[in-house]
Amino acid sequence: MKRFDEEIISGNVLNSLWKLTWPLVLLNLINGMHGFIDQILVGHFVPGKHNEGNAAIGVSWQLFIVMVVLIASISHGMNVLIARYTGKQDRRMVSKIFFDAFLTGAFFLVGIVAPLGYLFSPHLLHFIGVEEIVYRQSLPYLRLLFIFNWTLFLMILVTGAFQASGEPKLALKLNILNASLNIIISFILITGLGIFPSLGVMGAGIGTVLAPAISLLVAFYLMLRGKTIIQLPSERYWLPNMEVLKTIIRVGLPTGIQGVVLNIAGVFLIKYISSMPNSTAGQSAYTICYTQLFSIVTWTSFGLRSACATVMGQNIGAGNPQRGKKAVQAGAYLGALWGATVGIIFVFFPTPLLSLFNAQSELVLSYGKALLQCLAFSGILLSATLAMTGGIQGSGATRLPMLIALVSQIGVLLGVCELLYVLDMLNIYRIWYVILLAHFIRYVLTLTVFRTDGWTKTKVEIPLQLEIAE
Repeated sequence: MKRFDEEIISGNVLNSLWKLTWPLVLLNLINGMHGFIDQILVGHFVPGKHNEGNAAIGVSWQLFIVMVVLIASISHGMNVLIARYTGKQDRRMVSKIFFDAFLTGAFFLVGIVAPLGYLFSPHLLHFIGVEEIVYRQSLPYLRLLFIFNWTLFLMILVTGAFQASGEPKLALKLNILNASLNIIISFILITGLGIFPSLGVMGAGIGTVLAPAISLLVAFYLMLRGKTIIQLPSERYWLPNMEVLKTIIRVGLPTGIQGVVLNIAGVFLIKYISSMPNSTAGQSAYTICYTQLFSIVTWTSFGLRSACATVMGQNIGAGNPQRGKKAVQAGAYLGALWGATVGIIFVFFPTPLLSLFNAQSELVLSYGKALLQCLAFSGILLSATLAMTGGIQGSGATRLPMLIALVSQIGVLLGVCELLYVLDMLNIYRIWYVILLAHFIRYVLTLTVFRTDGWTKTKVEIPLQLEIAE
């Protein structure tokens, strides 16, 4: 049976942070890499004047993510509790929390998200106003994502649990397996290699949902063999404990709402782009630059956020919240440095970056270069923001980041876009500037909260009687 990692809650704070950060950052980069490669393959092998295949995938993912608020809530609530009880070295509660969260996620994804998502996919695409050529490629892809959503998000639950319990290297190895399978399957089916037909956008979708199913089987094999800190319960049950579930949702729901707010803002942003002249070129530039190229920053920052959340949660569980806060502060500095490094590349090499996706339209190139200029500065702000957000959420204080997201994304991002639209002053270039403004406001608000200490004292314990009874 695997032992708990003491170095996360003792010794040098930089060592504790780095022990978690490098595998989680690499994990998230690898996790995003298959989508990046899918977009490159689609850009080269799916013909279209304005990269319509790229737009179809980007639009579909924006809609798909919005529909999974509860699974995001379950995932984060589970991670906070697992980190706390890992800090206490309570293996039994860590394992129970995971299994209850997994059961709930499976029921929700298969029983609710899949049928509703399939049914409402056409309406969602019509709502954001995509052009017919994008709609034809988006609809089957989006429906495929909804039907097999469980493979994607249960894999996220499993790797998140391994991260929170202090096994980031195991989570990394599983994601390497997942990404490798995804890239191989997508390459074969997008391009039509050998005996396989060229499926274009649908080929990318099949790779996306098939690869994590295989990785899930490997993860459960390791748990059954006792190779992980998390162990499956000796007695199988098929309904989660309601007290555990209530605590998971109470902690995680604000984070789920925050995620939905961020993605709803993204959906309406696409709607604003769709209302502009040359909207397909704008959507393609947004997908290539923000969804893909900027993912070099966002996926890295998500890994840093996870590391900061884990180190904060485990140190609170071990009774040393200030040590955790110092580690998170160091994480914010690391994030800002990474964002600045990527920003320099965006500023000086926009054309080679866009050419990776076979972007040849003058409009796509013009919109893309302008967006990369804005994202060069956004990356610095967002990386630092997500590190601090991870620390705050890892303490269990999930409402504060949710409120910040509401202000920055709904109040600022959508509010300013709507004001400019009403005044007939909105254009695609100004949308890019509003994105930068929203990132700046989110950074300022998050920094203000992080400098206080009240959030480090958030109570998220499972009722004591349940711990004793179990």
